[in-house]
Amino acid sequence: LNNKLHTMKTIKYILTFTILTSLFLGCSDLELVEDPRADIAADNLYTDIAGFEVGLNGLYAQYRRERGGSNFGSGNDLMIDPAVTGTDNMFGNERSGWARGGNELDARNTPFDARNRRLLNWLYEMNNAANTLITRAKNPAIDWTAQEKNRIVGEARLLRAWIYRHLTFLYGDIPLQLEESSGANVITDWVRTPIAEVREAIEADLLFAEEHLPETSPNGGKVVKGVATHYLAELYLTLGRDGDAITKAEDLINNGPFSLITERYGVRANQPGTPFTDMFVDGNSNKSEGNTEVLWVMQHELEVNGGGDNIMRRWHRGRSQDIRVDGISNTIIFSVENGGRGLERVSPTRYAMELYEDSDDRGGRFAWRDYEVLNNPDNVPSGRAIGDTIFFDWKGKDEKQRNNEWPSTRKWDYANPLDLAGSRSYNDQVYLRLAETYLILAEAQMNTGNLGGAAISINKLRSRANASLITAGDVDIDFILDERSRELYSEEHRKYTLVRLGKWYERFQLYNKVGAPNGDDRHTLLPIPQDAIDANGIPMAQNPGYEN
Repeated sequence: LNNKLHTMKTIKYILTFTILTSLFLGCSDLELVEDPRADIAADNLYTDIAGFEVGLNGLYAQYRRERGGSNFGSGNDLMIDPAVTGTDNMFGNERSGWARGGNELDARNTPFDARNRRLLNWLYEMNNAANTLITRAKNPAIDWTAQEKNRIVGEARLLRAWIYRHLTFLYGDIPLQLEESSGANVITDWVRTPIAEVREAIEADLLFAEEHLPETSPNGGKVVKGVATHYLAELYLTLGRDGDAITKAEDLINNGPFSLITERYGVRANQPGTPFTDMFVDGNSNKSEGNTEVLWVMQHELEVNGGGDNIMRRWHRGRSQDIRVDGISNTIIFSVENGGRGLERVSPTRYAMELYEDSDDRGGRFAWRDYEVLNNPDNVPSGRAIGDTIFFDWKGKDEKQRNNEWPSTRKWDYANPLDLAGSRSYNDQVYLRLAETYLILAEAQMNTGNLGGAAISINKLRSRANASLITAGDVDIDFILDERSRELYSEEHRKYTLVRLGKWYERFQLYNKVGAPNGDDRHTLLPIPQDAIDANGIPMAQNPGYEN
């Protein structure tokens, strides 16, 4: 996000304020250090529109932590890993860190796990920051127009809805707090609000945002009306309101300023590739760069105000540095062309890879790396040459941990030419796109008996990808879940989709060969961190199966 007010240092002071006022866990990971040099707090920040813009920048900085390290912006564990790993289509490949949580559910997903605590901390810190902004916007002394106020509050309310979307799918019933918490207003007797009531609040926030946000923004990282409409369609599916889901999805698809990418575009348009994979090339993610499909882009540019970093490439890209060719190591070195340094903490299950037809661009060489190219002139095995492609022998074999010769997605390839071995990535990334809206529409159409319409919606994506077209007779919920994996692997919060449909445990057992022996139905939800329960002023129930 571009910010004319003092770059990220200002945002850090704002986040310090939000952290100090954050609730629910007591923030046991944080050390309070008083440093009043900037003297930025809600009382002197939220006095004019410029202050509210800075507050929003702080909220967006928090949102971007989803794809960063779980240790409050640093560390080697992807913050949002529990929402994507340990599912039917992704397992933990690396035997270290949080990636193991998707395999070793009994041992890792416990009330005492530090990463789980940090995840919940992060979401409630951000919630209090959003509440503070929304509450302070009620001040009648602020000099702004009604349109300016509603747009700013709309952004904050959409982000708050996004927070509770995470919380409900991760933990189920969860304390709902919609007012600023500070001073005498700090709550110490939290109760878990029924999920139905929380989702009513999510709907109200999304409807407000949909009404007041602009359709487009010159700032690629800002939420716009279409983001609210998309999440409303998903929410209505969750609530069983299929007709409302269809209305929202069709409105976004037919009347919004977005359209599927069906032709080559962008910085590599004249190089080999596909329309589908062009969206994930560095320099092609934003609407201003030609991406008509993207609804929301996570901004991570290098050395710009409001930028940041992520560890998506580190988490997903294969460990090229550990591959031996003809018994020789160090034959493949990091480069911009090969996507940089990866640790392949997570990988696709065999099921996920075998979903693709040979013609499907989403399963092809521009979307997946099931090969490496020899590129180290100082270490070429006898009989080989620089530029030789080494294909992995993975087909027909079950996944296993620490398998360096296993496919990895290319969606998050990135390398800084000045730091090829660096752990962090600094590329803007697709976060939400219209293709998922089509899949939401297809599911709602199926639920209302319109299988032909569902097939048409799905075929929009399959046609773009050069996959064979389907008919009404092919459509059921498992086909839609398969299609979501083909289209959205590592983008969607896969576990949320499976939990929403009551399908997580069934499909985890069927398709995740590494994790299935170590999980059971109670792992559908995460446990409430024990620190939260202990710090609460009244007893709080644990999720079933995690009780002491």
